[in-house]
Amino acid sequence: MLTRRRGVSVVDQAPSREAGRPVMLATLEVPFQQEAAEFAVDAALETGQPLVLVNVVEIFPTLAAIHFKDVDYSSAEDVAALRAPAELAQSLGVRVERLRVRSPHPVDALVELTAEREPGMLVFGPDLSRIKPRRYRKAAKAIRERVGCLVWIAD
Repeated sequence: MLTRRRGVSVVDQAPSREAGRPVMLATLEVPFQQEAAEFAVDAALETGQPLVLVNVVEIFPTLAAIHFKDVDYSSAEDVAALRAPAELAQSLGVRVERLRVRSPHPVDALVELTAEREPGMLVFGPDLSRIKPRRYRKAAKAIRERVGCLVWIAD
């Protein structure tokens, strides 16, 4: 008995888009820089991967911070600015996940979250006019040294 097998097509061998790694857009308690947000949305759209928006907020380990953990002191403009990349991505058909991470060590929390989520690319894009230059430089340096994926940093 002779059995013939058909060859596997290139389409069958192509990796699934679901098996990929998301694009992560991160900031530290300030809105996203416009260029960084556009870059992250474009990257997610072109690769067919989800977009994870991360806002890391510094908290101080006090009784009041623990007690009032759900209070958000952001202005309405900041909330709208943080939501804008998500709305743009969703309008283009990109799956979006928004995260707000509260930590006494925000950069360490961002690095840890990046290790857990394993994105294909981390876009670190806080609005440079709204973040202290020293804080930004320290965060960018730590991200460059400690993150194990492609990194795009707004400079």
